[in-house]
Amino acid sequence: MSSGQEVGTIFGKGTGPATALLRSPTVLIATIALWGMNVCLFRLFGIDYIHVLTLDLKKQEEERKKRRRKIKGGAVHVESKPSEDHNEEPKNYGSKKEEGDSREYSDDEDDELIPISLEDSVSKFSTRNSPHLEITEVKLLGLSVLLMVTLYTTYFVWIRIGRGSTIGAIFCFYALVATGIMLPIPSTAWVRLACTTVLYRAGELLKPRCSCIHGKPRSVPFIDVFFADAMCSMSKVFFDWGMLWLLASYYPYPVPPSAQSIVIPSCFAALPYVIRARQCLMMYNVGKMKNCQKRYQHVLNAIKYSSSLLPLIVSAYQKTMAGAKVAKQLEVVLILLLIINATYSLIWDIVMDWGMLDNPSAIVGQTMAPCLPLKSAGPDLKRVHCLDAALRPRLRFGAALTLFVVIIDVCLRFSWTLRFVEHAIFPSNDTYILCTQFLEVFRRALWNLLRVEWEHIKQLNACKKSNQIADVSSGKNNKAVEMIKVDSEIIPTGSISVRTSGSRERAVNY
Repeated sequence: MSSGQEVGTIFGKGTGPATALLRSPTVLIATIALWGMNVCLFRLFGIDYIHVLTLDLKKQEEERKKRRRKIKGGAVHVESKPSEDHNEEPKNYGSKKEEGDSREYSDDEDDELIPISLEDSVSKFSTRNSPHLEITEVKLLGLSVLLMVTLYTTYFVWIRIGRGSTIGAIFCFYALVATGIMLPIPSTAWVRLACTTVLYRAGELLKPRCSCIHGKPRSVPFIDVFFADAMCSMSKVFFDWGMLWLLASYYPYPVPPSAQSIVIPSCFAALPYVIRARQCLMMYNVGKMKNCQKRYQHVLNAIKYSSSLLPLIVSAYQKTMAGAKVAKQLEVVLILLLIINATYSLIWDIVMDWGMLDNPSAIVGQTMAPCLPLKSAGPDLKRVHCLDAALRPRLRFGAALTLFVVIIDVCLRFSWTLRFVEHAIFPSNDTYILCTQFLEVFRRALWNLLRVEWEHIKQLNACKKSNQIADVSSGKNNKAVEMIKVDSEIIPTGSISVRTSGSRERAVNY
């Protein structure tokens, strides 16, 4: 969720990279480079992020296949269709269960984790057998540098030499990038694959995910949640795109300072939050259908995203419709809304998105333990490490890096406070907005690390709950996850030693 959700001004006099139309491509290029940083850290710490992101998609595909088998098996007078594999004989799924499978499958089994291999889960998103299609941190960094050079070269040639307009320069840049991507050059095949994946997932965000006739909602996969969260961090980029639409519609005349001029870009900026809040409500309906006891959390999450819309509305009204006196009064309301949104989002980051601080009594106990007699401290306080109590037992990125991410997230959630010194340290409002955009995408890049780590832990917890072990392979190393339960502790064999905290069971990474 972007920090400081307030609309920018489209009548500013920013120059250089802070020019309103050049903000969005600059931030997008920085986002590509920061995702390269994520890929590098995931690789260094042994986290298969592709497996984590696509596991829900594979589960849904497996569920669809099982439902089709169930339907074919229950149809007595319907002839079985041939297998999709023409070399395989048709199977009668109704006469007997598959060999080695003793479970009954139903339509309400979406939450059950199906053990799959990593190659199967990423077959549509990763090409391990085609190295030229693999997305690496080096490729992402090189692409960001190339795009930045192209952006500033286009800006210099079009505006400084050709004396053209900014809107012409930005359209020229987008045309050059689109042409470069579509050219059938083997070295850029991975870029086309990445763009296709992004566009496809963006289209999935707009799907209803429920039928108006049957009224049965479908679960939102983690990759779409992850993608929508990234869009929320770029809400100001969406604002700039809305502004680009306005400038193009009024060209060559200037945009008049009217309500329409600020409402349309503001609606673009609000789109990511509306999509994400809708996902939360959809998951609440899924939880209600399955009688999940924690479905209320999705409502609280939807409220969090909805709280980002209020600053946008107040700021849009303040910059267009309100007079000087009313605008000054609305400034207090706007600051209050920003404080509520930033605090709410920060707490949700730490507790829900990262799975930390879920045992406050243990934190108090660890703080008071040195002052208590050894007998009264109890065995639990002796076994729980301070970092286990404050954060969580499993820290794949280590205590130092995890604490760094948490501290930076706390600071950048309140980066909107730079508005109080805007005129002292920034030459224009456009520069201030550009700075906050950079800070937000950097915060999101750090947020990604702990979010993917926690999601993987939850996936292993689901695997443990269903008494199944996910066979995970990585490249040439094919090591199964083995867990031993000893005194309510989950201990992996053949992996990095980790701390486990007494009565709290924690699934560990591979």
